[in-house]
Amino acid sequence: MPVQRLNHAVLYVRDVARSHAFYRDVLGFRVKMEIPGAAVFLQAEGSTNDHDLGLFQIGAGAGPSEAGRRTVGLYHLAWEVDTLAELARIRDALLQAGALVGASDHATTKALYAQDPDGIEFEVSWLLPADLITPEVTEGAAMTAPLDLEREIERYGAHTRGGVGVSVPA
Repeated sequence: MPVQRLNHAVLYVRDVARSHAFYRDVLGFRVKMEIPGAAVFLQAEGSTNDHDLGLFQIGAGAGPSEAGRRTVGLYHLAWEVDTLAELARIRDALLQAGALVGASDHATTKALYAQDPDGIEFEVSWLLPADLITPEVTEGAAMTAPLDLEREIERYGAHTRGGVGVSVPA
């Protein structure tokens, strides 16, 4: 049987309590297991995984990741949301936390880019439902354009379910 999906990611962080608070307060992750001062395993609000993110503390003296600048390594993680309303809510939370670093329209994907307290980049995105992907959406579309989230909400509806398959307004 082929690989189905990503089950979880594990990150090394300077301060596990600080990172835990960020992922809890900004993205709504909840604790599944914790080793105080050392590690925490978090589950995304809509997930059925045992955990989606593991955070391991390595201390305040850790230097920044140089992946993509001087070394190979992971560029970013991406989490998917069901609706554009949820993407807007997360955008606002990221702005309030000072973590939002970009927002892009990739024609069939609407994406926010942010950094956690250690500067580890991640993406939160909404995928256009397959039945809404038309030649008008894809032909001549820029691979990356600035995201106008309010315009996309007007276009597709705040509660249209994203992802594979047929869109179903909530």
